[in-house]
Amino acid sequence: MSTMLGQYLRQFGQKLVHRKPQFREEPESSRTRPLTTWNLVVIGLDNMLGAGIYILIGGVAKFVAGPAIILSLLVAGLTTVLSGLCYVELAARVKVPVSGYYVSYVTMGQLYAFITGWNLLLYLIIAIACIARAWSSTFDSLIGNHISEALGGTFSLQMPYFLASFPDFLALGLVLLLTGEKGPGTERKEQGLLALRVYESTLINKVFMGLNILILSFIIVSGFIKGNLHNWKLAEQDYTLAAAGSGDADSLGLLGSGGFVPFGFDGILQGAATCFYAFVGFAHIVNAGRKASNPQWSMPLAVVMSFICFLVCFGISTALTLMVLYYLIQLESPLPQAFVYVGWESAKYVVAVGTLCILLYSLLSIMFIMAQLTYAMAEDGLLFRGLAWIPAPTDVLTDAPTDTRIIVPTGTPIMAVLVPGTLAVVMALLFNFTDLVDLMSLRSLLAYSLVTFSVLVLRYQPAQNGSKKEKTEEETKVEPEVEGGPLESEPEAGTSNILKSLWFPPSTIPTQKSDQIVYGCASLVVLLLIILSLILAQWSSQVFSGDPVLTTVAVLLLLLITGVTAIIWRQPRAPLLLNLHSGSLLCLPSSW
Repeated sequence: MSTMLGQYLRQFGQKLVHRKPQFREEPESSRTRPLTTWNLVVIGLDNMLGAGIYILIGGVAKFVAGPAIILSLLVAGLTTVLSGLCYVELAARVKVPVSGYYVSYVTMGQLYAFITGWNLLLYLIIAIACIARAWSSTFDSLIGNHISEALGGTFSLQMPYFLASFPDFLALGLVLLLTGEKGPGTERKEQGLLALRVYESTLINKVFMGLNILILSFIIVSGFIKGNLHNWKLAEQDYTLAAAGSGDADSLGLLGSGGFVPFGFDGILQGAATCFYAFVGFAHIVNAGRKASNPQWSMPLAVVMSFICFLVCFGISTALTLMVLYYLIQLESPLPQAFVYVGWESAKYVVAVGTLCILLYSLLSIMFIMAQLTYAMAEDGLLFRGLAWIPAPTDVLTDAPTDTRIIVPTGTPIMAVLVPGTLAVVMALLFNFTDLVDLMSLRSLLAYSLVTFSVLVLRYQPAQNGSKKEKTEEETKVEPEVEGGPLESEPEAGTSNILKSLWFPPSTIPTQKSDQIVYGCASLVVLLLIILSLILAQWSSQVFSGDPVLTTVAVLLLLLITGVTAIIWRQPRAPLLLNLHSGSLLCLPSSW
């Protein structure tokens, strides 16, 4: 009985750490024109200059960093460029699309892929809810805030404190429009815009990208024309005057210490952690870069050149904080309201309409990614397989004669769109905008951390197609040592062999044993860093002031992190085999 239970637990454990194979047979695809470096840069900017720049800047400037949001964006931009280079290395080491879910499945196994996939899916749902609420607020400000006043007066006293002050029915309707269906009373169900595959139009993509560039350029130029450098030198007197002149004192942000850095160095770092979402898009560069004519050169260069995104964010944040006192910035619709503050009422409508279009397009793009992830997880068996259901071809013109009837395969996994879309509807209706932004930014940090961890693990992994002969020879070398020694010397010899193998690995190429050592040490480093971060977050002043207990614990943790990192560095590293060509991509269904 105990033997059977042990075998069952062993099989269950092996299934949890089972890794997805990197190779998969693919159908031959038609030849396409290779992409240039500039094409990759445009792809990256198209994904980065989206909803993040319209959503994050207002809240970070008002509550977290003040005008020093510029420095927060610089820190976040430089850090994400380094993470982008990690994306390039991942593309060179694995033959799957560079995304958190696929990479975790290849490098760390099924259990970690399940957790990562759920986290990614939750992030996408939160991002949809956040963008929908931002769209709703922008539209409300465009028509004079009549919707928020009506709903706030009706529901504000009935909502729990941990939810939004009133339910956002406009955001709910927007998400339903993109994902929902008409009721059963209709003869044929009409799917939302996402199910109708609006996202596949290249023309729509170009139109929205051009509109985005025009709106951002207009905001930057207007900010330098109407801006006032005094807004970067604010003092307590200015705050007192603003509080006296404001009809709603609750809408004022905090003054801090005033000046350019009102919330200090801590505010800059906290703002940088939130601004990571403004630089999400390197995975798109890397996945498209496999089709470049010279990917070994084009991909890393495109990642570095995508730092142009920081220059745009720098211009927008500079314009916003020069036009508006940072503690008067409107949270959910900062850019259109900035023009009201400087007296350009007509420009408000131009910027608001452009912002609505960009947010709508970003929302549609994120919903497509959400449906794609849901489909992939369901197909792999990590979600209910019913979510991967794709309907059969349908008759578009049901009333037409048989010989003229148009048959169009939908090719869209409808359930992968509707089920997570329903969760997004609930969050957009009930949750507070600032809470959604914080959760969304937290996931962006987790995504970049996952990429760096995956690179670290992959560098020391043995080849998946390595010969079993080497493994057998290694086992035969170990077995005589275990059986031949005296019984009393086994613990001491085993301990010395383990310590020796940690610092002086017996092989110059990665083995299964060295892979396990790196995996365990990397996990330990993550755990130690989490503990150190919690200590610094809760008792930072005591640590730096010299508290004997907390300072000692922090120093010991730093020493342990350094030692474990050195052990990882001593292990044999796998050679970098470049897989940067379009034929190595994992093939998704043709409908995607």
